[in-house]
Amino acid sequence: MVEQDGNTAGQQQGDDLAGAFGGNVRRHREEAGLTLEQLSTRSSVSRAMLSKVERGEKSPTIGVASRIAHALEVSLSDLIGAPAAATSGVAIVMRKNDRPVFRDPETGFERHIVSAAPGAGRAEMVVHYLPAQVSTGLLPAYPPGTEKQLVVLEGTLTVAVGGISETLNAGDSLFLRADADHGFANRTNAPCEYIMVISRST
Repeated sequence: MVEQDGNTAGQQQGDDLAGAFGGNVRRHREEAGLTLEQLSTRSSVSRAMLSKVERGEKSPTIGVASRIAHALEVSLSDLIGAPAAATSGVAIVMRKNDRPVFRDPETGFERHIVSAAPGAGRAEMVVHYLPAQVSTGLLPAYPPGTEKQLVVLEGTLTVAVGGISETLNAGDSLFLRADADHGFANRTNAPCEYIMVISRST
């Protein structure tokens, strides 16, 4: 049996994630009856990029992935591959190793879905990891009624929304209405980790 080194294993995992994301983009696009050109216009992402994403040849950045999700009118978790909502039972468990994860290939930003059944209610919980000196850039506005609450677990986080900027340290929390462009940045030389709850009115 041939053992993979760390780089090879990491590359394989990245390819798997890109393939799953691309497949979900294509499925949602086709269900919406959109051509690549139409999705390109809606998302402001080039047709060439969309084609590479759908084929699993290119992993999008968090900004590109968010624009695609909003253009398809689905959540980013839907494209990452969130676990299905449970149809029965009083408790649902998702093990850490089973978390759907999005990784930005350019910055190392990670988005972990930690809601065991995100489709079971109106709220979804995710964990974000921002490496040192990394920013998500401004992310597109969510549909009206979407709200985000977060608490910083480690490091320092700067949140930009509605023309203002707030800096949070470990233990600090923040509420924001997400129906405006907003972004998250780690302007320090240490990593940052925070938990976010996203709630939607529908």
